[in-house]
Amino acid sequence: MLVRKIETIVVESHHTKSFYFKGGFHADPGQFVMVWIPGVDEIPMGLSTIGENMGITVHRVGEATEKMHALKEGEKIGIRGPYGKGFDILGRKLLVVAGGTGIASLMPAVETAVEQGRDVQVAIGALTKDELLFAERVRKAGAKIEIATDDGSEGFEGFVSNLAEELLSNENYDQILTCGPEAMMKKVIEHGMNHKIRTQVSLERFMRCGIGVCGSCAFDGLRICRDGPVFDGEEVYGKGDFDTYRRDPSGKRIPLLPDV
Repeated sequence: MLVRKIETIVVESHHTKSFYFKGGFHADPGQFVMVWIPGVDEIPMGLSTIGENMGITVHRVGEATEKMHALKEGEKIGIRGPYGKGFDILGRKLLVVAGGTGIASLMPAVETAVEQGRDVQVAIGALTKDELLFAERVRKAGAKIEIATDDGSEGFEGFVSNLAEELLSNENYDQILTCGPEAMMKKVIEHGMNHKIRTQVSLERFMRCGIGVCGSCAFDGLRICRDGPVFDGEEVYGKGDFDTYRRDPSGKRIPLLPDV
């Protein structure tokens, strides 16, 4: 495990902060790290920034993330990893579909694809404009952006999966990358299949070890931490747990709430 000082903290929204620290290791877009919060817990976090400086973007949802949000610049965290399979970025023209904080795990892929000379269209969805993340960072990277908000406070009014279908109907894309609520990703996979476009999805599950040993992130015969977290959409589409259940720390199956 590496011990890293938090160099910078950026408040992204009322419930979300980004924490930046010196890297010292290589990571591919879509990989994750295990983050140790001293005296609290170790949790998996997708890398929202890769390179000399690394970043994780944390949405406050429970005890561990609450403690993470209480940390200040100069305090230290433990970093283990990176782990898992990242995005396989292919094709000249990409559509990136992000729901909520899903854009955090997608940003390294967006920036890498643009740096490689690819044409990247990003669709970001949020409940309201106040919850939108990284819109300006997408523009700064040189990607095109469309925004969807459930309440219509900015951009397209409705679900980002519906916005994605509009974009797919008007343009030809070589590949789709998506991360967000599983109901949303299921819709995006369906849109991709209808248009005969390969879709890659980034899944999130409770993890303990991060290396495929403990089985806490088991997903219909797959291990999210080793076989993923990025999968081909058609590989997970229709599996029993996808868009249906997650598991809590005790292993109990918890129904997922619909959100598309």
